[in-house]
Amino acid sequence: MTITINLLATLAWLATWLLIGVRLRNRLGAKPPQYRHMLIVAWILALGMHGWTILHNIWQPDEISINFTAAGSIVMWLSNLLLFVAMLSRPLETLGIFATPFTLTAMLLPLLDSNHTAAIHLNNGLGVHIFTSLLAYSMLTLAALQALLLAWQNRHLHNHHPGGLIRTLPPLLDMESLLFKLILLGVILLSFGLLSGALYIDNLFSQHLVHKTVLSIVAWIVFAALLLGHWFYGWRGRIAIRWTLSGFFLLMLAFFGSKFVLEFLVKPT
Repeated sequence: MTITINLLATLAWLATWLLIGVRLRNRLGAKPPQYRHMLIVAWILALGMHGWTILHNIWQPDEISINFTAAGSIVMWLSNLLLFVAMLSRPLETLGIFATPFTLTAMLLPLLDSNHTAAIHLNNGLGVHIFTSLLAYSMLTLAALQALLLAWQNRHLHNHHPGGLIRTLPPLLDMESLLFKLILLGVILLSFGLLSGALYIDNLFSQHLVHKTVLSIVAWIVFAALLLGHWFYGWRGRIAIRWTLSGFFLLMLAFFGSKFVLEFLVKPT
């Protein structure tokens, strides 16, 4: 059953990717984008089946078990959920066409991974910490993808080659505005994640958590400094792109790096 749902979810994500491509091709050809309803249905089906596989893999009564590959699948699922909601009111298909291949990879990796982590007993506080942290990672993943798109757009415009998919993107100022909105929401969620961790996790700076905690705090500082620099000094363009990608790298190193070390490199004694 699980393999069947995984296969159907994979097909739904591929259909979503192809429909986004068709809509962008129409836009490049100066035709009205078509198949919006089909794209929405395919995206909902993909989210639903992908979400079912995640719950099946991690959920137990009052407990969850999230290993390295499952965490990646959850983050990309949440990123696509956030992108889908935003896409209903903004033309963000180009961001979707770049996010979908990462989603497919993240969804299929748990099938190849037999490594399991110890189950975590959920209480109200810990559940809030896990949810807000994953939501923050997902929001800032979208911000990082947006920064890469912005860098690509910036480069083509500076080289006077505004063709191809570049023509499907919103104006540069709108792209930058969206980037800072994503970062702001991500910082707010990350703040809640760090605060709830401090309140509900015993010994947040213990040996197996210290790297994750310190790197997450440093990433928060990087993103917060970027927002302050933007508001007070007008930071944008390449500065915004570099700081966004640097903060994202630190955050992913904090979460995925620590899980990778604990699950694959540190052998139990």
